Amino acid sequence: MCGRFARTSSRDALAREFGITTFVNVDLSPRYNIAPSQPVDAVIRHGEEKRLGPMTWGFRSTNPRLAPINARAETVATSPLFREAFQRRRCLVVADGFYEWQRHGRTKTPYFIHLRSARPFGFAGIFSMHRTDAGSRMATCAIVTCGANELVTPIHDRIPVIMPPEARERWLDPQTSAGDLRGLLVPMASDAMEAYAVSNLVNAPQNDSVECVRPAG
Repeated sequence: MCGRFARTSSRDALAREFGITTFVNVDLSPRYNIAPSQPVDAVIRHGEEKRLGPMTWGFRSTNPRLAPINARAETVATSPLFREAFQRRRCLVVADGFYEWQRHGRTKTPYFIHLRSARPFGFAGIFSMHRTDAGSRMATCAIVTCGANELVTPIHDRIPVIMPPEARERWLDPQTSAGDLRGLLVPMASDAMEAYAVSNLVNAPQNDSVECVRPAG
């Protein structure tokens, strides 16, 4: 699964990387420990525009008791909870790295995983729209996960789907067929990524500083 990540790139870097044309109500201060139920930044297609705007991490549906943060690649197209969003409401959740925990008996060691290029990237995401008690519209999202690649397997058996640049347009395009979309839900190549252990600071969501991503020790 993916339960924590970081988003630290600047507005200009994100605009260049994703071709963003419109920024909507986003605070792009660096964030080093994004946790479920918190705001995330996501790219959507709106006509010919690419918009970056806020969503809440935790997919809401007609069932108020459910707010999953992840959707499995193997079932996202057929799950009653996710299939409509998979067909109609896809996004890229912007990140610079994510955390997974490696279990050693009763202890777990957090690892920070990012691209060797140090470029920002987009998780494959799906989103829903609903109205809050105050009557405003709010977007909520889940990150799609798949089986881990060779780099991450010793740490965790799942990995978030990272859309490489050449796949982003197809993921966001509303005309892409379900078969083509499923073909995109694969792990990023191991040689494009790097992982290292970090301190237990990241275990607590209130810790949100650059120390979260520093190598342990």
